[in-house]
Amino acid sequence: MLLTADPLTALLVGLAALAGLVLLFWPRGGLLGQRRRLDQLSARVLREDALKHIGTAELSGEQATLESLARVLEVTAGKASRVVEDLEKRGMVLRQKSELRLTSSGRDYALHIIRTHRLWERYLADTTGLSEDEWHRQAHRQEHTMSPSQVAALSAQLGNPTYDPHGDPIPTAGGEFVKSEGQPLTDVRPGEPMRIVHLEDEPDAVYRQIVAEGLYPGMGLRVLEKDHERIRFWADGEEHVLAPSIAGNISVVPVPAAQVEEMPAAARLSSLKLGEKARILGVSRASRGNERRRLLDLGFVPGTVVEVAMVSPVNDPTAYRVRGTLIALRRDQANMIQVASPEEAAK
Repeated sequence: MLLTADPLTALLVGLAALAGLVLLFWPRGGLLGQRRRLDQLSARVLREDALKHIGTAELSGEQATLESLARVLEVTAGKASRVVEDLEKRGMVLRQKSELRLTSSGRDYALHIIRTHRLWERYLADTTGLSEDEWHRQAHRQEHTMSPSQVAALSAQLGNPTYDPHGDPIPTAGGEFVKSEGQPLTDVRPGEPMRIVHLEDEPDAVYRQIVAEGLYPGMGLRVLEKDHERIRFWADGEEHVLAPSIAGNISVVPVPAAQVEEMPAAARLSSLKLGEKARILGVSRASRGNERRRLLDLGFVPGTVVEVAMVSPVNDPTAYRVRGTLIALRRDQANMIQVASPEEAAK
């Protein structure tokens, strides 16, 4: 006996099949089209990240290799090799033995990506309350989306800065930049007064540890002792201990003798005890954006005498008397305010 399908059912099945084919193959909104665009975007991001790595190495006078590229892109050596082959076909990269070098067009492209990334980090540091460990991730997203005209507008808005918040030079649209100076903290002899000029923000795990120590460009420090296992140093009134593998990512320059004499011993406001007074030296450069402006607006400005007036049972928050007004600060906020020793407050 031959069974025949209900005409309505057959029509519905046919329409469902047609809808499925449209969903799968439609040029603009189909699943295959979306997958193809995502693959193309992923490939472009990898190419741009590769150009940025090679360009960054050239800016710092280092050598980019296939191994270093695979490490930075977090891909296998084979995948990194295919990315390089793609860039070679596009005329952007040359292989010179084990070294990867940029062509003129590759260098222009890389400088645009580097410039965008560093300007965006500067923007996030100066105008938002995002923490340091968010800057790199947010900037990495933006560097793949901004046109040269948008980058030029951002630079003008920021006053055309020459360094990002880590101390890396920001190239101009023409490729010029102010070369960073400094030596690794691991090369400093104990006792020499130094100032941080650069923090390496890659790899992320190393940078997060540096940030957790509260270190930032512009901070003064003095190495107390070092060996092959650790480096111990004072910075902003606190002692820090880092492994050489971490400290090597911090670049410093010597502090001139005249400036050393002018710099009083700094401590953090949070280190004062109940009833102690101190003179404010300034707000740490690690405090940025709205948080920094708020502290300054509350009266925590250089030269002002501050007194610990009240301490909560759990020592957080603490109330400080500033210009006759009681102001409560959390410990992390008080950590951002640098003060001279209590004995100097009466001077």
